[in-house]
Parts: sequence; structure tokens; C-alpha cells
Amino acid sequence: MTVADKIVRPSIDEYFMMMAILVSSRSTCIRRKVGAVIVKDKRVLSTGYNGPPRGMKHCDETGCLREDLKVPSGERHELCRGLHAEQNAVIQAALFGISIDGSTIYVTNHPCSVCTKILINAGIREIVYDEYYHDELAEEILAESDVKVRQYHAPEWREFEKYLVGLHGF
Repeated sequence: MTVADKIVRPSIDEYFMMMAILVSSRSTCIRRKVGAVIVKDKRVLSTGYNGPPRGMKHCDETGCLREDLKVPSGERHELCRGLHAEQNAVIQAALFGISIDGSTIYVTNHPCSVCTKILINAGIREIVYDEYYHDELAEEILAESDVKVRQYHAPEWREFEKYLVGLHGF
């Protein structure tokens, strides 16, 4: 068997969703690590993960007010000091002058209603997410929009090994 026989090439969805998962590993959120990758024409335009604005202390340093108050998931977002991964990905594109109009976002969780509105106005044409996040308003807004939404389950972390092994010929 040759090295080429061992190589497993990920599909486009696997490739970008694995990137989103890797990006999420940078999050310092205590409750949920989320990553986002904005792509167009199979090229990465921007990435983002959830966390506080730059220069501010991270949640793993300060603690989480929502956690302390036992606020259920999806409620009282205004109490969180962090931005969502989708928000940070859009902000990074804007900061560097990169148009994301007509692009696709791969995100580890279904966007909330606030992120949904931002993504629609930023010109995102497709949202590909891994884990479902219940937000009825986000679903209603997306149903009314022309944004394509689909779920794609990323490979488990242990499955990443087959790609890395294939790449390095081990």
C-alpha cells in the first residue's frame, strides 16, 4: 500500500466544519465553545470564536455572570461579556475590508436570532451548522429570508485522526 492509498481527503463540508471546530477551541467561554468560518468559492474569508472584546479579560478569568445567575441557555444574552462566533467572524471581515456578500458560514452551532439578523444583513447566503441551538425567532427570520440553512454533522474529534494520518502518511 502506498502513502497515496492511505490519504483520506475530506469533503468540502468536512474540511470547513473541522476548521470551525478548530476555531472554537480558541474560545474561553465557560458555557459553550463556538467557532465560525466564512467562506466563498472554497476560500476562507474570515473566522471567529465566542469571547469578550479584544483587550478585555476572558470569561475563564472573570467567571460567567449568566452561569452564576443560572440563566438558561439562550436567554439574557445582554448579561454576557462575550460576542458570538458569528459576530466576531463578521467583525473580522469588516476590520480587514473583506466583503462577505454571497458567502457561506460554517458554524458549530445554529445561530441565535441576533446573529441571524447580522448574517442576513452581511450578505451571507448559506448557513451550515453542526449542533442545533433552539431559537424560535432565528428560525422564523431564516424561514422568511432567502438564506439557505442546513445541518451538517462534523466528524467526531477522534475521526480527525484519519485525516491527519492520511496527510502525514503514517
